[in-house]
Amino acid sequence: MNFLAHLHLADNSKTDLAANLAGDFAKGNIADHPKALQQGIWLHRQIDSLTDSHELTKELKAAFPKTLQRAAPILIDLAFDHMLAKYWEEYHHLSLPDFAQQAYLALSSAEQLPVNLSDLIIRMRQENWLIAYESREGLNQTIKAVSKRVSKPEIFDGAIDTVKRMDTEIEIAFRTFYPQLMAYSRIWTRQTPPEFL
Repeated sequence: MNFLAHLHLADNSKTDLAANLAGDFAKGNIADHPKALQQGIWLHRQIDSLTDSHELTKELKAAFPKTLQRAAPILIDLAFDHMLAKYWEEYHHLSLPDFAQQAYLALSSAEQLPVNLSDLIIRMRQENWLIAYESREGLNQTIKAVSKRVSKPEIFDGAIDTVKRMDTEIEIAFRTFYPQLMAYSRIWTRQTPPEFL
């Protein structure tokens, strides 16, 4: 899952939005991070672990060409955010623009975030990333931007065309898997280890 899904799942589980997003940037032991972020980091890691190990996402990854196998997990995360934005009204009572503004406000006012996340939030809000996911053009731009941030951008060669060609398979996987992930995120919230609360 990428930014939009992690924020949505945080809201769905009534946990801190910024803390959940911090999971991508908070490395090492959870206990070494600020107390206010620990539950969100823990939940983020549970979400990522299930996403990576679930049979549906493993089958979807295997459907990508061999040349894109290294990039496939990232592409699936980005494409799932696109699907969530595209069908947003089925998953949340607020409109996507209203939710995005609420998320940006929560992220901007959060304290003790990892420095690299704090810097990213400024760009995220300025460029309205959460809304951009809704369009195919926005998804393509995101894929291009991510490919420029990795050490071997060639692992993304042909990614945009492949993701478009696999649109139906991606949608089926997302619409089957994501409601399960929403349910699990609520369960995990109740099962958060006491030391992270």
